[in-house]
Amino acid sequence: MKAPFFVTTILLLTGYCASPFLMLALSGLVTSLVAVLLAVVLVPYFIELISCDHRPPVVGPISNQLIHFQTLYGYMTSLARKYPTFRFVTPSHSEVYTVDPMNVEYILKTNFANYTKGEYNIGIIKDLFGNGIFAVDGAKWRHQRKLASFEFSTKVLRDFNTVIFKSSTVKLVEKISLIAATEKAMNLQDLLMKSTLDSIFKVGFGFDLDTLSGSDEASNRFMKAFDDSNGLVYWRFVDLLWRVKRFLNIGSEAALKDNIRIIDNFVYELINNKRDQMKNKDLYRDKEDILSRFLMESEIDRENMSDEYLRDISLTFVIAGKDTSASTLAWFFYMLCKHPLIQEKIGQEVISVTEANKDTSIDDFALKLTESALQNMHYLHASLTETLRLYPAVPLDGKSAEKDDVLPDGFKIKKGDGVGYMAYPMGRMTYIWGQDAEVFRPERWLNNGVFQPESPFKFTAFQGGPRICLGKEFAYRQMKILAAFLVYFFKFKLVDESKQVRYRTMFNLHMDEGLHLYAFPRF
Repeated sequence: MKAPFFVTTILLLTGYCASPFLMLALSGLVTSLVAVLLAVVLVPYFIELISCDHRPPVVGPISNQLIHFQTLYGYMTSLARKYPTFRFVTPSHSEVYTVDPMNVEYILKTNFANYTKGEYNIGIIKDLFGNGIFAVDGAKWRHQRKLASFEFSTKVLRDFNTVIFKSSTVKLVEKISLIAATEKAMNLQDLLMKSTLDSIFKVGFGFDLDTLSGSDEASNRFMKAFDDSNGLVYWRFVDLLWRVKRFLNIGSEAALKDNIRIIDNFVYELINNKRDQMKNKDLYRDKEDILSRFLMESEIDRENMSDEYLRDISLTFVIAGKDTSASTLAWFFYMLCKHPLIQEKIGQEVISVTEANKDTSIDDFALKLTESALQNMHYLHASLTETLRLYPAVPLDGKSAEKDDVLPDGFKIKKGDGVGYMAYPMGRMTYIWGQDAEVFRPERWLNNGVFQPESPFKFTAFQGGPRICLGKEFAYRQMKILAAFLVYFFKFKLVDESKQVRYRTMFNLHMDEGLHLYAFPRF
């Protein structure tokens, strides 16, 4: 990143024209600022370290997360093996994390009212998520929850999104077939992200983006800006100077501002186009998409359903419909490549349940993939769930304590503390899942071949309690349709079997650098 012109000028002047006295003064100023910053970070840490108030064990100042940011979830896992509940110290409060299922149930359900998003978390994420359901509490949360609950429970929408998921996946199969025919490698995560983005825009907004073809430059810019913003906002949780950088419009904050501008322009244009489309009743008769329903609601409640609010709600559906499903499917296919016998077992289940054969075309397979067939794919369902256990779409989720409290494990929580449960480390705890906790074993979810769910406070991929994910069945249907299609038509193999795939530290568990593999026709 190039330094701003005025910074470059100052450096040149101080380097070549300034007197030794001025250089010494500047050096002293920098040293003093560093000393103050260290004091701000370390003094609260040492004070809390010697506290005897039965608080969760202190594992370090919040700067430790900054040091381990690139491998944050692995670092948190190593700490959780030693301390099921622990905390980091910030200059203003403690950040408490837990993997104890009893604590998780208490936070998400038993004492739900005390553990909100909180001003601290909302202040960090608001620039991107606005007043979307992931970033609000109280009346706004209840309002969006009510609207979303109605949408996800509507049979018309459920049938509509199934049709869209199938048609988008047919395009993906055709795209992969072309690549497979050339025997070239592909980045499957990228293809999945584009396919799920196309699906959610059709289901959510009624528009065909066709991102998968790569022809729509605006949607490609939107997707990149959205993914980059996701990571940049998450960085704020460990960057004590992010507000200063935002004020000065430099570094990561300048990049975030540019990305949010791209996102806003894209979404507001989408809303305006949909509103114009709906005015022409002769041309527009299809109101199954979610945005149309929200726009109809906005005609009734103009004060609360502003365009800005519609923007925030729209982004919520993009996050829920693109990132979570696509990232989970990427890890799923990575696991299948690592476990070819499981890949084959899923393929045989899909063939058996759909009664498809080597002569079945893509369109015919879509017809055979009925709701009943999807429900009977227990091993596929178990494999996707096992993927979510080890690679949850949201690896860490944070709340904030409204009042002083005591967790079920006896540790005291102070008002203003951050309190988070850790889905990624939880999936790797032997005291929760047994000695084979880190082994990918779909059979752990089956009883006589039938899928058996676990407590949402042990398997936390979809949260639990009042904030449990409304789109859970929506997500499973989308993932099962995509997975069934791809496993039926192809076998997959990693380009480099020895390379360890790594995650990108952000709100969702994306693979860093993608998933590079070969696809081979199954028949």
